[in-house]
Amino acid sequence: MKPNKNSDELTFKQGKSMKIEAVKLALPSKIVTNDDIIDLIKQHSNSFHGELETILKEIRYYLKYSGSNTRYWLNEGETPIQLLCQATEDALKAANINKEDIDVLVYVGIGRGFLEPGGAYHAANALNMHHVQCYDVIDACMSWTRAMQQLQALFDASVFRRALVVNAEFNMIENGAIYPGVFNLHDSRSVEWTFPAFTLGEGASATIISADDPDNLWTFNFESRADLSDLCNIPIARYEGYCVASEKIGKNGVGHFTSFGSDLVKFGRPHILSVMQKTLNNIEISNIKGIFTHASSQRDWANFASELDLDHLVHHIYPQTGNLVSASIPGAIAIAMETGKVKQNDEVIGWVGSAGMSFCAYHFRL
Repeated sequence: MKPNKNSDELTFKQGKSMKIEAVKLALPSKIVTNDDIIDLIKQHSNSFHGELETILKEIRYYLKYSGSNTRYWLNEGETPIQLLCQATEDALKAANINKEDIDVLVYVGIGRGFLEPGGAYHAANALNMHHVQCYDVIDACMSWTRAMQQLQALFDASVFRRALVVNAEFNMIENGAIYPGVFNLHDSRSVEWTFPAFTLGEGASATIISADDPDNLWTFNFESRADLSDLCNIPIARYEGYCVASEKIGKNGVGHFTSFGSDLVKFGRPHILSVMQKTLNNIEISNIKGIFTHASSQRDWANFASELDLDHLVHHIYPQTGNLVSASIPGAIAIAMETGKVKQNDEVIGWVGSAGMSFCAYHFRL
């Protein structure tokens, strides 16, 4: 499938670039296995029509097939804001800077407690950063990447010199968009638009970036498919008046996560490959030390990478952490740096496919 003529096929280049001074990931302490997921579905699917055990076997198989093993969820006594603060304090210590050195705090991603004001303000308050500028970026799993693109432009315009980008992807909170409602399957068809929920992990990341010289230019290649916007949604009350009608939206109900995972992969594949090919056309692949992807499935991203002979460069965290949503790439970078798989000044690539749909591959130096 070719990108439509309205696709956002643009490469962004600015004069002044940026560098990552520190990136940290804080995971909650409750380890959740695939067996735990199966037990939760069994526990909550009280009105299932059909042979539930048959469907559970299929879900177990596809979890394993995707590369899923464990994920981390909040344990009793843990809160998203605590882990966000932990990740931030760790990043500040690693960067050897003070909170007062931060010009702007950007909160990114889906996990949030407020529609108003932005989550950045509550994060800043919790961190005792009462005078830092704040704003949010909400672009599904692309949110961290979009923030990086925006901040490079703001650095180039000399608006800011240093930024803190945080997220708190804790989407399994009780009575939230996923748990326990989405674990209540009604029939075998429900798996089609619900399976991605079973892969989700939780975590908070904190990234400190600062203005840098043009030699460390981040280059972004984006494409968009807004006509696929109905494939992955968390609709809120009265959503019907804010979109083109689609039977795919709200299949699990208002306020609950609905995601057609197979369609996301099928229709997203050509764009995911396209943005990476554009990036490869302008770099020396032998210099690349790692590729960090949206952690939606190890199997899918390994297949994408294999088509371009890049599978040996991808750092997969999905088997360990599950899908960390917008924390996937900063989380993967943090783990890779802590384990010595990449280091400061290494050339790397970010690679994301996101609800919307949007797609991006981008090259930068750590």
